[in-house]
Amino acid sequence: MSDDGAEETQDADSEDEIQAEEQRESEVEESEEESEAEVESEEESEDEETPEETAESIETRLESAEADLEDAETEADLDVVEDELDDVEEELEAADLPEPNEEGEEEDEYVEDPREELEMFLADLRDELEDQRGPYAEDVISDVEDAISTVEDTRWTADGSAELVEVIESFVDTVQEAIGTDFSVTLTRNSDDLAEVLGDTASAVEEAELDPDEDAETIDTLLDATDELQSGIDDAEEWSDLSTREQLRREGYYDVLNYRKDYPPEWHALKIWEKRDRVDMVLLALDSLQSNYMERHCLEALERMGNEEAVDPMLQRAGRRDKDAIRILGKIGSDEAIDSIIEYVDADPGMAKTVIKALGEIGSDEVTQDVADQLVVEDEEVRSYAARSLGLIGDTRAIKPLSETLADDESDSVRASAAWALNQIGTETALDAVREYSDDRAYIVQSEAEKAL
Repeated sequence: MSDDGAEETQDADSEDEIQAEEQRESEVEESEEESEAEVESEEESEDEETPEETAESIETRLESAEADLEDAETEADLDVVEDELDDVEEELEAADLPEPNEEGEEEDEYVEDPREELEMFLADLRDELEDQRGPYAEDVISDVEDAISTVEDTRWTADGSAELVEVIESFVDTVQEAIGTDFSVTLTRNSDDLAEVLGDTASAVEEAELDPDEDAETIDTLLDATDELQSGIDDAEEWSDLSTREQLRREGYYDVLNYRKDYPPEWHALKIWEKRDRVDMVLLALDSLQSNYMERHCLEALERMGNEEAVDPMLQRAGRRDKDAIRILGKIGSDEAIDSIIEYVDADPGMAKTVIKALGEIGSDEVTQDVADQLVVEDEEVRSYAARSLGLIGDTRAIKPLSETLADDESDSVRASAAWALNQIGTETALDAVREYSDDRAYIVQSEAEKAL
């Protein structure tokens, strides 16, 4: 082959390669265009599948849920509606809704807040949903448990207890007939017994496993019965329904009055009960009679009586910083009072004097140091009370601080109290500490010293 022929052949091959390359590039471009078109198509498809939520679309869904709610007949139907409302609530929270009175609107032009209206619509549907649920046996049991609490926690009169028996008996009969059961019931006027019967009734309802759909009529009957039960309990006579005098009369407080010597009769009866050492009746009057006049007379009676039966109620009052109660505890002399009142020994002078005196009357050497610490306080009367209290306690450990007070205190009345206390302790050491003041400048101290001679 000639050189010209070879060159022609090479040129032809070169042109074929160029055309092939151009063909490949064209195919690549077409493929890329198709891919881009597919991506755009998918994006458009996604946009079509998840359109942006609007106030109108959410309202439409709520209206649909409202229609489903109206058609719901069972608890399962209501569950479906509740799921719908939950979905709508999520969409509403995520939705980008227009705000009222946005920029560019006239200031005097009011624009409704679409979110607020939709939230109110949603809330109303949830309320309607809850109204359509039930009735449930759990509601019956809850009502019975409330009745049990009332029966147990209330003080009833004799008439009220009789009324409770009648009401509860009727309720139990209704429950047994409604659920087709029969359980043993023993009714007495005792509140605990009545509460136990109601508890057995609630257990029977629970064991019946009533279905809110299939047994709706039975549950309604039971709920009506619990309403009647509660109404009957509310109408039964409570102790608090009586007047104070009626309460006292029923407790026998006035039974001691054969005639009216003093007015008011409560005071006359109080004096008789005090003479008979009946702390229970004095405490009854104290708790029942809400007058300062009778309260004062009751507390004075308890202080004069000094009966240990009054310890617990006085401890309760002492915990509220009641000085009268603290004085009574001192007269009773019970060690039980120490822990309740010792914390007030450093209180204001008025309270401190009351507490210190009471501690002295109780006479426990457990508080010797606490009382002795009061010999150096600023208030003169408190120091004097502390000295005399130590004398009543009689603990020989108080001799030294009392002797120092007798020697160094600037108040003659406090020194005289210390001398009196040393005489009360009465040991030779204590008496020796007093005798040397027989010619003291203060007559009240000298008088105490002469007693020790």
